[in-house]
Amino acid sequence: MNTQVAIIGAGPSGLLLGQLLYKAGIDNIIIERQSAAYVLGRIRAGVLEQGTVDALTEVGVDARMHQEGLPHDGFDLLFKGQRHRIDLNALTGGKRVMVYGQTEVTKDLMQAREKVGLKTIYSAEDVAIADFDGVHPKVSYSLDGQRHELSARFIAGCDGFHGVCRASVPADRLETYEKVYPFGWLGVLADVPPVAHELIYANTNRGFALCSMRSMTRSRYYIQCPLTDRVDQWSDDAFWTELRHRLDPEAAAQLVTGPSIEKSIAPLRSFVTEPMRFGSLFLAGDAAHIVPPTGAKGLNLAASDVRYLARAFSSYFLDKDEQGITQYSEKALARVWKAERFSWWFTSLMHQFPAEGAFNQKVQEAELAYLVSSQAASTALAENYVGLPL
Repeated sequence: MNTQVAIIGAGPSGLLLGQLLYKAGIDNIIIERQSAAYVLGRIRAGVLEQGTVDALTEVGVDARMHQEGLPHDGFDLLFKGQRHRIDLNALTGGKRVMVYGQTEVTKDLMQAREKVGLKTIYSAEDVAIADFDGVHPKVSYSLDGQRHELSARFIAGCDGFHGVCRASVPADRLETYEKVYPFGWLGVLADVPPVAHELIYANTNRGFALCSMRSMTRSRYYIQCPLTDRVDQWSDDAFWTELRHRLDPEAAAQLVTGPSIEKSIAPLRSFVTEPMRFGSLFLAGDAAHIVPPTGAKGLNLAASDVRYLARAFSSYFLDKDEQGITQYSEKALARVWKAERFSWWFTSLMHQFPAEGAFNQKVQEAELAYLVSSQAASTALAENYVGLPL
């Protein structure tokens, strides 16, 4: 088989890239090691930046998002027992975010790809890439007991942190930066109405909490927990009790509890690898960087990566212009590091750090008090939260 762009990974970044390339008339094939059902079953983030919403609209995969998604014009910061609203819309000149689950984004993109007959190969085993330093890179994989090879002009590595693409690059060609945080997030998904119509980010002396949602009947809640905790240590009742302790009295009284339909503990890390291009191989999304989920930047960073990449490939194939592919890594990393900075800062501001004690808590509270009383500080938070421009 031959194609112009081989995309490794059928998560939202790979699917969005495929749709952007299709709209530009560029042939592409997606190869995914998991089944379609497995990809759809992954529970992930649900806050979309304005730019991500714009990208889905650009490729015509936005009807259900606009019908079922929840536009949010702000969110609440909770500290010292009181909530303070950050008015995103007013502070950013009319921008907002959209609450719409990553699973739903993936489903919409899958259906759009299937509708126009674009080729996606699921359950591909032993995926390998080769010859990406030249202009004829190859992807090989096994399917139903047979080995296959795909030739392309470019390979887009959208296969996540544990994928084959970054792992195929010799270690001496990669510069890696990483910070591991000393806590995790215990998350619960439940079919209960959200405690508030917008998100609540809580800083308390018991630890961080986040009240989010997927719809007006399905809520997603998180509490900070030690990395040593296990999911089976937390009953539903124990989770709801602890969450209630971390909310203000009004929110605690309004909290509706119910049986969890998903419960998990996620460790937090910041990670960046440089560069993001190796000859004909381009990394995007979690294959190149990870952010702690506090700032809701993971999916949105992946979307901005593939928007840069789609423009670069379009310029190359349609205009014979190599400037986009030459500058891809530098441009993408400039935005990545700004999002990494914001996610690190917001994580550092909102969480309890066990080794730093009461002094750190007081400093956090002082910074939060300044943040909500200063329009300049609130604007900086709002601009980063809705997403910096490409």
